[in-house]
Amino acid sequence: MTGIVNTAQAEAWNGYEGEHWASHADRYDAVNNGFNDSVLDQVGRDDRVLDIGCGNGRLTRLAAARARSATGVDLSGPMLATARAAEVPNVTFDQGDVQVYPFAEGGFDLAISRFGVMFFADPVAAFANVRRALSPGGRLAFLCMAALSGTDLGRVFGAMAEYLPQPTGPDGSGPTSFADPDRTTAVLTGAGFEDVVCTRVEADQVWGRDVPDATRFISDWGPVRHHLGMVDTETAAKATDALTAALEPFAAPDAVRLRGAAWLVTGRRS
Repeated sequence: MTGIVNTAQAEAWNGYEGEHWASHADRYDAVNNGFNDSVLDQVGRDDRVLDIGCGNGRLTRLAAARARSATGVDLSGPMLATARAAEVPNVTFDQGDVQVYPFAEGGFDLAISRFGVMFFADPVAAFANVRRALSPGGRLAFLCMAALSGTDLGRVFGAMAEYLPQPTGPDGSGPTSFADPDRTTAVLTGAGFEDVVCTRVEADQVWGRDVPDATRFISDWGPVRHHLGMVDTETAAKATDALTAALEPFAAPDAVRLRGAAWLVTGRRS
């Protein structure tokens, strides 16, 4: 792996978190696939695409089908092994920390991400490094989580709040670190991007075949699993029961679907 500065995230994504995402790649794609087109619509035929925090590589491969080439970069060895298993001629995957990765200057025309940019130790430094990797006038288009308040996922997580902390942390940290468009704009402007626009997008997210299946999947998701392990058995059972009850209104005959909300953030290298 190329040198890293974000050691905590490297440990998580090369440990249980990355292993869970790698072994359940199709399930996580079912959660996030509905957002793909909002990013892929930014891809041009001649673009050299950089996928930031590419994970299991689904978006990277889809982008490559529309572009000249695509490169995915991620911290996670387990997820990159899954990504590399599907060989695509114009796709490469590299392991490294985007904040310090030695990209060739101007080597890409478009940088994209599907929920892979929220965990940088120093987001301004990370996006400045991405900016250097873009050709003059190069573009940026990424998805990040919106604030949980008022969303289906916020309702589900909120049902466990009596027993567990919010698994995403307070809005403005962790997965919701870019939930505030003003902060996002300030970070990207500080990193040298201009014409920054944050557009709210929504999509259906499939969390399981039925309520018991969705409950197990969410309970095994790293942050929820961590908090369940921090409380006694009785409290963990109550949290799981509350999760089950909160998911029931979202159950259809074929799946459990929540309406997800995100920001599509676009910008341009100045």
